[in-house]
Amino acid sequence: MTDLPTGLRYLPDYFDRTGQQTLVEAIRNIVTEAPLFIPTMPKTGKEMSVLMTNCGPLGWVTDKERGYRYQAMHPATGRPWPAIPEMLLALWRDVSDYPDPPEACLINFYSASAKMGLHQDSDESEFKAPVVSVSLGDSCLFRVGGTKRGDPTQSFRLKSGDVVVLGGEARLAFHGVDRIYPSTSTLLKNGGRINLTLRRVTKA
Repeated sequence: MTDLPTGLRYLPDYFDRTGQQTLVEAIRNIVTEAPLFIPTMPKTGKEMSVLMTNCGPLGWVTDKERGYRYQAMHPATGRPWPAIPEMLLALWRDVSDYPDPPEACLINFYSASAKMGLHQDSDESEFKAPVVSVSLGDSCLFRVGGTKRGDPTQSFRLKSGDVVVLGGEARLAFHGVDRIYPSTSTLLKNGGRINLTLRRVTKA
């Protein structure tokens, strides 16, 4: 793929099978502390099709009453989010080209029928840091466009262990997940896809 948006880097097979298994075990431990919850859209309260949680000093949440935001506490338990695993911090150091660590790792779980509409990651105040995304489990059809909603888009498959970096001109590119391809991975016992998104929220 040579025609990807400038600043988007696709790193296939960044994590081998052992690394993927290690990450899944780390995510299981995080979910024990910070259970998955169903996010809802601002104003309408419509439920999203993914389940969500976070790790790191800050977590991204959304609900009908207060909308999109970052906060230090899990919305259901009221407890701080668990720490970001060292394995993910090492990934950030390797690929981000940014001096400061990520402050949030959004964890999305996609069932076989889940999707994610085109959106920008724009709730942060620091856009010089990239968004670093890890795919685990079933493959998905990932769509990416330009920085305007109406810009042309292209789609490609992401498989378990792949990493995508949205930086530079692509930092605010619209992107989403059109579909999940069930049974394309044996990593997760009951199928589905986990997406981990590392973000720097505030300026240093």
